[in-house]
Amino acid sequence: LYKNKAGLQNQAQLWRQLSSSSGSGSGTATTTSTTYHTATQTETLSDYQSKHTQPVFESKLPDIAKIPLSEPVPWIPPPKYSTASESNTATRVTTLDNGIRVASEPKFGSFCTVGVVLDSGSRYEVAYPSGISHFLEKLAFGDTLNMKREQIMNTVEKLGGIVDCQTLRDAVIYAASVESKGLERIVELLSEVVWRPLITQPEFEMAQVAVSFDLENLALRPEKDALLMEMIHKAPAGRMKFANNGATRWPNLDWMEAFMVRSPRVPEAIWNEVWEDWSALGKNKPGPAQPPDQVVVWVRGCDHALEERVVDTIESFPRVDRSCHCAGWRPPSIETRRKLVRERSGSCAAEEADLSKVSLGVNPLPELCHLVVGLESVHHQHSDFVTICVLNVLMGGGGSFSAGGPGKGMYTRLYTNVLNKHHWIHNAVAVNHAYSDCGLFCILASAHPSHLHDLTGVLTRELVAMSNAVTTDELQRAKTQLQSMVLMNLESRPVIFEDMARQVLATGNRKQPTYFSELISKVTLDDVHRVAGQMLTSKPSIAAYGSLDKLPSRQDIEAALADKAGRLKSPRSGYSLFR
Repeated sequence: LYKNKAGLQNQAQLWRQLSSSSGSGSGTATTTSTTYHTATQTETLSDYQSKHTQPVFESKLPDIAKIPLSEPVPWIPPPKYSTASESNTATRVTTLDNGIRVASEPKFGSFCTVGVVLDSGSRYEVAYPSGISHFLEKLAFGDTLNMKREQIMNTVEKLGGIVDCQTLRDAVIYAASVESKGLERIVELLSEVVWRPLITQPEFEMAQVAVSFDLENLALRPEKDALLMEMIHKAPAGRMKFANNGATRWPNLDWMEAFMVRSPRVPEAIWNEVWEDWSALGKNKPGPAQPPDQVVVWVRGCDHALEERVVDTIESFPRVDRSCHCAGWRPPSIETRRKLVRERSGSCAAEEADLSKVSLGVNPLPELCHLVVGLESVHHQHSDFVTICVLNVLMGGGGSFSAGGPGKGMYTRLYTNVLNKHHWIHNAVAVNHAYSDCGLFCILASAHPSHLHDLTGVLTRELVAMSNAVTTDELQRAKTQLQSMVLMNLESRPVIFEDMARQVLATGNRKQPTYFSELISKVTLDDVHRVAGQMLTSKPSIAAYGSLDKLPSRQDIEAALADKAGRLKSPRSGYSLFR
């Protein structure tokens, strides 16, 4: 607070004089102004402080309280407003010489979303134990051949953005949201992260800890929906094409530790093995000499002039040869991989577990047993895909603790026929999964273990009723709700990003929401009954978790689904007067 050190010392000396003078007084009176003598002048303490002190910060900006509301604040940049005008929002797709497709779409605003989507994921972990995709997600945005992790984070901070990586069952997404002026720089950064990662041993060990935490969190979480979805994918319905170890994305940590001992260059080995798998699963590329053509670079929020500069930037990237010569095992050939991703018939994945003490707090949670019954559906390019989506919304569902609301599905069939009529059922939800070559339609439900057999019977009756008991009002309500959900979800930039990238990755172009809205409106009651009947002809898959003493056999469930009323065989043995 003072100008110099000498002034601070003089001030301390004056305070000592003040203390000594006040202490030597008679105590009957105090002075209101004390005079101090220096070498040059006589002055009071307040005068000395006013001369030798200065404020810490003096703002040069005018007082904002004195600016009228009718005038703009001078130091704030002027805002940019969007205009209500009809514009062409068609997606532009450019295919480069190296096979990469660049899709762009303009959007108002100063920020843009850019990302890279790879046609890969946990479904393609055929040659490896399950979980490598999960590891790659944790290893994303680490050290690369030309950049350190700290440099990557500093670059993202300077551009005012965020980055993320997600590995799904059928796609790997690297995404970033930054200011539009930093688009070219963030594209270069994504190229480093995707094509030139330098996975080090410390990073691999940190990823192993993160994956272990995810597995522990999954086991301790009271909600078992994610675990049940993984289990039902291990037992696919009908003749679905999944890997031998299923489509689960949760890794085998024991294998990872053994592989670390077997190969001293395990990080590079893992990356190159998965890299070759990505390349081979494109269009039979011979190896990683060039990027696979099953890659889409997506940009939303930039004009076409900036998009052209991004295309030039991507074309200028040098091709990287990441051939591996490490001591790890080698993946099988493309023909062997195709044999491993084989058609599997329906099966049952059941796991006994004590869920009587799953509560993490003071209030105990009820002991539940979880059940999933799945049927073979269609892939996302099938002509009946929209009909399946309407059927999924028509079945709906939720939890018994939720009263529902507008657009929440309180009038769906699983709410009106299951949750409202059976108080012992805690939740029942219909879920549809669609992939490039197959699909899975299933119903997940939970109840006390003593009601497990009754719960199975309720689910089989509802699955059979889809083919003959759907009304016109239910269908119209489901179509309207699905149209509303599509438009509402597309208000979010990340959802638009994933929708556009997946469509371009699968078909090479993107269809607008109006196209799907028209398809939804054309779905008829006969279409719903026909598609539901076709699903019932496939062999079901069952996944169960908890106390499974009263779980019916797979043969009994198949017989119930083949029955016109969906009746499940009674567990009682012997003669009974009541049927």
